[in-house]
Amino acid sequence: MMNKEQIEGILRRTGAYLSGHFHLSSGRHSDTYLEKFAVLQHPEHTAALLTELAARVRGLEPDVVVGPATGGIILAYELGRQLGTRALFTERENGVMKLRRGFTLEPGEKVLVVEDIVTTGGSVREVLSALEKAQAHVVGIACLVERSGGRVDFGFPLFPLLTLDIPSWEPAACPLCAQGVPIEEPGSRYLKKH
Repeated sequence: MMNKEQIEGILRRTGAYLSGHFHLSSGRHSDTYLEKFAVLQHPEHTAALLTELAARVRGLEPDVVVGPATGGIILAYELGRQLGTRALFTERENGVMKLRRGFTLEPGEKVLVVEDIVTTGGSVREVLSALEKAQAHVVGIACLVERSGGRVDFGFPLFPLLTLDIPSWEPAACPLCAQGVPIEEPGSRYLKKH
């Protein structure tokens, strides 16, 4: 079993922890950004982290693992491989998260959702909506990092590899904006300019 320090150590050694002024995919601002692809580019680190995550969720006995594109593709594949399940991903079509590319789920099929970094949980909620339309049975949600300090609630069991309490703010309340600190837009889904 990996402890918190070992997990954080992998994130830090791979350069996943960034400091500055960031516009997150959720639309919120933060002084810390976790760049999941800094870790995911290293198969050995990804496999080690997902081995730990698989140990935590194995008892859910999912039939399939589903993650949102883009980071969730890699995570779903590796977690599915370790759990011995299929691995699917959702992606947006006309702004709506869907199962595409011929992916299907049987009604009642047990699904584990996997996500990379959870701040407000917007992407996970979009995946859950797509799974509800497919009449899947969600058994839980797994993620690498839950960065709200445990405040996010999906109505399903959440299994974060690491829980951090990293502050984030609505743009109008951002102290870094008030100080005039230049903002970076590293996320894959930038919501609006301001």
